[in-house]
Amino acid sequence: MQPLRVLVLDDEKRVTDELKEYLLRKKFQTYCANIPEEAFELLERTAIDILILDIKMPGMNGLDVLKKVKQEYPSMEVIMISGHGDIDIVIESMRLGATDFIRKPFGHFEVQLAIERTQKYIGIQNKLQQVENQKSLITRELETQIERDFIGTSRKIKKVLELAMMAAQDRDVNVLITGENGTGKEIIARIIHYASQRKDASFFPVNCSAIPESLLESEFFGHKKGSFTGATENKKGFFELASQGTLFLDEIADMPFLLQSKLLRAIEERKVKQVGSKRLIDVDIRIISATNKNILQRIEDSQFRIDLYHRINTFIINIPPLRERVEDIPPLVEHFVDYFSVKKNKPRPKIHPNVFSKLSGYHFPGNIRELKNMIERALIVCREPVLEERYFPIISNGSKTYGSGVPDTLILEDNERALIQKALEITNNNKTKASELLGITRYSLIRKMKKFEME
Repeated sequence: MQPLRVLVLDDEKRVTDELKEYLLRKKFQTYCANIPEEAFELLERTAIDILILDIKMPGMNGLDVLKKVKQEYPSMEVIMISGHGDIDIVIESMRLGATDFIRKPFGHFEVQLAIERTQKYIGIQNKLQQVENQKSLITRELETQIERDFIGTSRKIKKVLELAMMAAQDRDVNVLITGENGTGKEIIARIIHYASQRKDASFFPVNCSAIPESLLESEFFGHKKGSFTGATENKKGFFELASQGTLFLDEIADMPFLLQSKLLRAIEERKVKQVGSKRLIDVDIRIISATNKNILQRIEDSQFRIDLYHRINTFIINIPPLRERVEDIPPLVEHFVDYFSVKKNKPRPKIHPNVFSKLSGYHFPGNIRELKNMIERALIVCREPVLEERYFPIISNGSKTYGSGVPDTLILEDNERALIQKALEITNNNKTKASELLGITRYSLIRKMKKFEME
C-alpha cells in the first residue's frame, strides 16, 4: 500500500522541520512549505492526501489557502493548526471543509491522532465513493449497454432506431423483430424496453430454441411441486417472472407447434396456469419476439400458427444485414477497437485505412456479431501500434466466401459442415465462441456437430 502523502504548510520553519522529521519516522511521505506560493507550486506536481495547514500566516492566511485548496483539490483533506482563542476561525475552517484541527502548542502524539482520524475518514470516503461509482456504473451500463453495439450512421439504421422509439411509446404493443443472425435483434428489444414505461421492471430474454421440448410448458408457465417427476418445488414460469416488464422471445419461429396455441392463449388472455394447477394467474407483460427465419414460409409449411403470428406482429421492425449498410462498418470498427482495447488493457492501435476498405468488401454472413469477433481476434494477435488488414486472415481478398475453408459448392450441408469446422478452428474448439461466430446457440451447434459426427 502506498504511504500517506502529507504536506505541512507553516510559516515557522522550526515547526515544519520538526513535523517532517517525526512524520518520516512514522513512514509518511512528507513535504514541507513555509509560504502558500511554495505549497501550491508543489501541489501542481505532487499528489497530496493530507495538508496540515497553519491558520495564521503572513500574506495569504490559512482560511484563504483552505478555500483555494478545496476549490482546486476537493479530494484533499486538511488538518488546521490553530492557536488559543481561534475557536471562531476553527469553526469557520470546518465549515469550509477542514476535517480536523490541532491546537498550539501541540505534541507529536496529537499530530499522529489527528492524522489517524483523518486517515479513517479518507478510508470511509473511499468506500463510499466506490459504492457510488459502482452504482453510477450500473446506471450508465443500463443506459448505454442497450445501444453499445448498435452503432451506425446509415439511413437504414436510423430508421430502425426511430421505429424502436415509436414502439417504446406504447406500453403494451407486441413487437416482432426480424433480421439475420448477429444483426442486433436483442439490442433493439432492450432499447424498446428501457425507453418504455416498463423500464423499471424486468427485461426477460428467452431463447425458444434452447429449451428442451419436454420442459417448455413448465419453463414458460411454471409448475406446482409434485406435478411431474423432478418437480421438487413450486416454480414460477417466464410469464410470471417477467410480469410488469418485457418478455423477449428470441428465435420464436423455432418454438414447437404444440406450445404455440398455449402461448397464444396466454398472450390473448394475459393469464397463465402453472403445470399441475387449476388457478389462473394474471400477468402484465409486453411480448417482443424475434426471428431470423422466414416466418411466412414457416406458416405456409404448417410449422407456425398464423393466429399467433398476427398476435405478435402488431409492430414489425426489420433490421437490415450489415452488407446492406456498409457505411456503418467504419464506426463499428472504431467502436469495437476502443471497447476491446480497454477490456484487454492494451494500447489502442491506430487502424490502417485498408482495414476499412477490406471489411467493406466482405459480405458478413454473421453481421455485427461476426465483425465484433473479428476485431477481438485481431487485437489479440496484433502487437504493433497499427492494426493492419493482415490481422483479418479469415476474409478472402475479392471473394464472397467466408474463407479458404469453405468448399466451392452450393450443397448446403457441405457448406454448413465446413463453416462449423472453420469456426471451431478459429476459436480453438471453444463451442461457446464458435456458436457466437456462427450466429447460433451453443445447443444448436452441439446438435449440428452430432449430426455431422464431428465430436
